[in-house]
Amino acid sequence: MGVMNVRRRLAASRINTAGTAALAATALAIGTLSACSSDSNAAEGESGGGKLDVVASFYPLQFLAEQIGGDHVSVTSLTEPGQEPHDLEISAQQTAQLQEADTVLYLKGLQPSVDEAVGQSEVKTKVDAATLTKLEDHGTEEGHEHGEGEEEEHALDPHVWLDPVKYAEIAEGVGKALEKEDPDNAADYKKNTTDLVKKLDDLNTAYEDGLKNTKTKVFFTNHAAFSYLAERYGLTMEAIAGLEPDSEPSAARVKELQQEAKADGVTTVFYETLVSDKTAKTLAADAGLKTDVLDPLEGITDKSKGDDYFQVMQANLTALEKALGTK
Repeated sequence: MGVMNVRRRLAASRINTAGTAALAATALAIGTLSACSSDSNAAEGESGGGKLDVVASFYPLQFLAEQIGGDHVSVTSLTEPGQEPHDLEISAQQTAQLQEADTVLYLKGLQPSVDEAVGQSEVKTKVDAATLTKLEDHGTEEGHEHGEGEEEEHALDPHVWLDPVKYAEIAEGVGKALEKEDPDNAADYKKNTTDLVKKLDDLNTAYEDGLKNTKTKVFFTNHAAFSYLAERYGLTMEAIAGLEPDSEPSAARVKELQQEAKADGVTTVFYETLVSDKTAKTLAADAGLKTDVLDPLEGITDKSKGDDYFQVMQANLTALEKALGTK
């Protein structure tokens, strides 16, 4: 099977995260990252005083572009509010928008239609976030979750933004790309990148401290998006992946998770903000567990527990601390 087919299989196998994948039209800017001088606007970009036109494939990259670019960039996202990023199909209008951009930020392997459109476009600066950090193959684990017959169809797990350390590496790469594309404002991009990475370092420290001493290290989720986060902080994610949002887990899977819940002291089954909680509640009821939200941060909506990446990640940490029993 070709690489593209593998990616399509991977995208199709993901739990439908339509709710949490909704993207806000704009992310709230962090004041400390907007140290851009208004009198330098005339020198911005390469279009005679206009802002650098940046197209991001989905929210986590949109957020980086906005925080690092500040007032010097105009950022748009290919994934609109309410869309599920894994299954995004690029429209003709978006293809034209992509062609006119100065810079495109995307994550190869996450959105096959974006990969194809970017590959065919003549955009001057193409930044693949997958090349800015190390992606890992979590296919063995997910192959088990997705069912038999898929063990040989592994693909690199794209959910790197849920690991603050890897997200910081991507931020640094995005910053360097903007510096190169718009050298007149390189000092601002560099400062904004440094400030953003510092905040991500602080977030990493908060996770390390908050999850260091817990009663259990195992958590259940209906979306296999948290492998990087789990690895970073010594946790074990068990995902009920491969099931549609409204379908119930098989009796065998429920029994397996019930046994693990008892053995490892699991208290909570996590689901996502705008995805049906039926599967999570079915498992929780059968296993005598609680339910709560763990947001994969593929988008921000009015139902998200926060207005931007940092606020939602803090909400995720609070939820994990409660579920795992921080001592």
